Parts: sequence; structure tokens; C-alpha cells
Amino acid sequence: MSKDLIVYVCLLVLAAIQFLIAYQSITPTQMFTRMIVVAVIEASLALLFFMHLADNRGLLWFVVIFNGFVLFAMQYSWTDSFRISNGVPWAK
Repeated sequence: MSKDLIVYVCLLVLAAIQFLIAYQSITPTQMFTRMIVVAVIEASLALLFFMHLADNRGLLWFVVIFNGFVLFAMQYSWTDSFRISNGVPWAK
């Protein structure tokens, strides 16, 4: 129970850090970079401890490989999307 409580407090601190970053007067690129770093850390903590991926290495590798495949498959279809929006390059 104490490990879950520590992770929960860490998630609350990370949420507070995101709140502080949102109210800083910085460029949008800096804000995006800082927010995405904090969000990745926050999501990693939530996945590892609340979905019990830290305890089961086989499940962790399955989730990593499956998500990698899904992201690769999504990127594979981008070229077709550009062809549909811009037309076929040799047709002009």
C-alpha cells in the first residue's frame, strides 16, 4: 500500500509541475517540450505501477512491442493520406 501511495503523491507533484509550466511565460515550443516530458514521465509511472507492468516483465514487453507495432502501422498510412490530399505527383 505504501508504494502505491508514494506513486500517487509523485503523480500529484507532476500534475502540479504541469500546472506551473502552463502559467510560465515561455515560447510555445519550450512549453510543448516541457509538457511532453512531464506527461511521458507521468504516463510511465501510471502504466508501470497502476497497471502492474513493473511486476510482470512479459506483459511489459508485450505492451511495448504491441504499441510500437501500432505506432508504426499508423505512420505507414501517412503517405497514402498525403497522396489523397495532394493528388498523385505524376498526374500534374
